Amino acid sequence: MALTHNVLAVTFGIMGNIISFIVFLAPVPTFVRICKKKSIEGFESLPYVSALFSAMLWIYYAMQKDGAGFLLITINAVGCFIETIYIILFITYANKKARISTLKVLGLLNFLGFAAIILVCELLTKGSNREKVLGGICVGFSVCVFAAPLSIMRVVIRTKSVEFMPFSLSLFLTLSAITWLFYGLAIKDFYVALPNILGAFLGAVQMILYVIFKYYKTPSVVVDETEKPKTVSADHSINMVKLSSTPASGELTVQPQANPDVSHPVQTYGGDLEDQMDKKMSN
Repeated sequence: MALTHNVLAVTFGIMGNIISFIVFLAPVPTFVRICKKKSIEGFESLPYVSALFSAMLWIYYAMQKDGAGFLLITINAVGCFIETIYIILFITYANKKARISTLKVLGLLNFLGFAAIILVCELLTKGSNREKVLGGICVGFSVCVFAAPLSIMRVVIRTKSVEFMPFSLSLFLTLSAITWLFYGLAIKDFYVALPNILGAFLGAVQMILYVIFKYYKTPSVVVDETEKPKTVSADHSINMVKLSSTPASGELTVQPQANPDVSHPVQTYGGDLEDQMDKKMSN
């Protein structure tokens, strides 16, 4: 029986690594565009900074599990590397205001915040208690990240359009959450499984909304090319594993950000999306 659980854990862990890696690569089209135009346009850095923080948290948590969290470490280490590249590119092409804002958030969250967590855990907790404290922090952050899709789902229902919610993005985020959910169950880790229950549920809801509104007929509206809403990037988020970090979804994508447990990708949505949609409809 123990052998069966080990086989399942390894199987789901490897699958989770593969799917999460695809999710982490979701923002690539966004950064290709940024590099070509040498401008961040309307994109934001928070999804990438959050995804990096999430990956760092899960690595630290997995290190407390004496080898049982190896597959969590591998994918989140890859996530840290990829998200760091995204952040460097963002800072390189950002204007002064966006660059300073990104560096402030990066310093407060990823350096001071993470250092504070390590100090508290190392000095005030030991053994299983440390794992519980870290697990609770990871779950809390993951739940916040997974709640991000609620805003885009509200926009889809209001506008009856799935333009800003690509099906491939929702599909891979859902697969990522389901895979890491089963991985958490296989290794009997409540902290890995719990946030992915929410992730899988929200992903399924997104796909249902996509099917419902995909062929919804609305009066044709002539939109001036100069008035079209800006592209929204599909990142990771989220994320987690953003996998956190989802598949590239073309020019019109949605910003996810990173599945904290990478298990995720975590997904966040950048830009004034509702304002853009209202502006488009009013024209």
